Amino acid sequence: MDNKPPLMRETMQFDVVIVGGGPAGLSAAIRLKQRAQEAGRELAVCVLDKGSAIGAHVLSGAVIDPIALNELLPDWQKLGAPLTQPVTRDVFMLLTKSGAFKLPTPPSMKNTGMNNTGNFVASLGALTRWLGEQAEALGVDIFAGFAATEVLFDDQGHVQGVATGDLGRTKDGQPGPNFQLGVNLLAPYTLFAEGCRGSLSERLMAHFGLRDGVEPQTYGLGVKEVWQVQPGKHKAGTVIHSIGWPLNTDTYGGSFLYHLEDNLVAVGFITGLDYANPYLSPFEELQRFKTHPKIRPLFEGAKRIAYGARALNEGGFQSIPKLVFPGGALIGAAAGFMNVARIKGSHTAMKSAMVCADAVFDALGQTEPPAVLENYPKMLKASWLWRELYRVRNIRPAFRLGLWLGLAYGAIDTYILRGYAPWTFGHVADHLHWRRASKPRIIDYPKADGVLTFDRLSSVYLANIAHDENQPCHLHLKDPSAPVNVNLVLYDGPEARYCPAAVYEFISDANDGPASNPGNAPRLHINAANCIHCKTCDIIDPTQNIVWTPPEGASGPNYSNM
Repeated sequence: MDNKPPLMRETMQFDVVIVGGGPAGLSAAIRLKQRAQEAGRELAVCVLDKGSAIGAHVLSGAVIDPIALNELLPDWQKLGAPLTQPVTRDVFMLLTKSGAFKLPTPPSMKNTGMNNTGNFVASLGALTRWLGEQAEALGVDIFAGFAATEVLFDDQGHVQGVATGDLGRTKDGQPGPNFQLGVNLLAPYTLFAEGCRGSLSERLMAHFGLRDGVEPQTYGLGVKEVWQVQPGKHKAGTVIHSIGWPLNTDTYGGSFLYHLEDNLVAVGFITGLDYANPYLSPFEELQRFKTHPKIRPLFEGAKRIAYGARALNEGGFQSIPKLVFPGGALIGAAAGFMNVARIKGSHTAMKSAMVCADAVFDALGQTEPPAVLENYPKMLKASWLWRELYRVRNIRPAFRLGLWLGLAYGAIDTYILRGYAPWTFGHVADHLHWRRASKPRIIDYPKADGVLTFDRLSSVYLANIAHDENQPCHLHLKDPSAPVNVNLVLYDGPEARYCPAAVYEFISDANDGPASNPGNAPRLHINAANCIHCKTCDIIDPTQNIVWTPPEGASGPNYSNM
């Protein structure tokens, strides 16, 4: 009998704990330290990030509006922020199978003239790393490679911090030879900046009923590649968006082509996750898009150097949850601050974080800091962020009427109603849109040629994934029988197609025949080591059976220029 006492976690105390080292989390940390310096006060702030380094899990288009950065760090250019390529040209196109028609660029999507400095084509990962440097220079404690896996509550039921996940457990959950207990990080206020569909943020919304009375959040999946193209084909600062082909008119989505510096081009395709056809593959739609006769020439003689994918919020204004609860708040994309009409979210995420940081600092200065940061949502509603999201709230849901009616409504809402329609459209959760496999058509995606188009496994290789395959699986099935008894039977196993990293596949127990062979019992096999943390499975599984949880800290993709 083992009489050893149970292991105890180490505890660290801070004034503010921030979960997530993306643009929102770092902006909050920087703002808190700025306020402390101005007031001559000491403030202990820490930032946790599950990536191996700050920026390792950050992926976006990205065209960046510096409006929030101008407020946070007005001298960002002198400080060397990696925003050096201004947008020089905007193009908005409607694609057919063989043609392209230039459309007027909607005001919400114009990437120049939005403010005094204009917008920039950049790597959001590079900007995030730079923000991390600014935060550290101000004295913020940054712990990269540590995933927050548990919310800690005090005796009153208030959030008092988070615990990081244990390291070195084996597949069966038992401590391995290099086992290390997680750490408790405690603070009067904990801010959750985990990004879109953050695991702890979702638990907090359910625990405190933060989504009661608001529309469900809806999502898109952005699949992105970075290419080095021939100098003669590169046009620095050019921004191109398209709608139409390869999607049908019932499916929301579109492409982006952003010409960065050094002959680099970011190409991506965003598919609304309210699509109904279980045979659709967002990854394959990007591959098809590149074969369009107007797009293919750009990639002749080019080399693909990076790949990644990430879900993004599309619910907008009406899907913003209650933001505060005893002991903490939601900020950034974790709360859904995304302007879908502009395809931009970094500036809104940063602004929400800065407003929250001001509310936190003011609260900590009181003799008895309030448990709930009531001033945060009040201050947010008085900011430009709230007005910006309100005015575009009906654009995305209008496209559920189809492409043509969505465009028509968007024009009316933008040019005539100016975003002040006396109505607000609602949403339906994405996973409720599936049609049974007997009704939609099978999509015949062309085989990858390895030059312009690729398969998922070769793509995942470029995401520089690091997962210890002996760690416990971080993708949990509430009901292990549902993938076969429901998803495979009714929808022909959509998880094998919607995942952009080939995490899910249906195989036979005998492993000597296809899952469709009646002689072999099919089962869902989870290649968890392939996961690039896009969160798609957690969002659109038909029965909401898949629960994404953080793997060991530092696991996942290691994006360098995404």
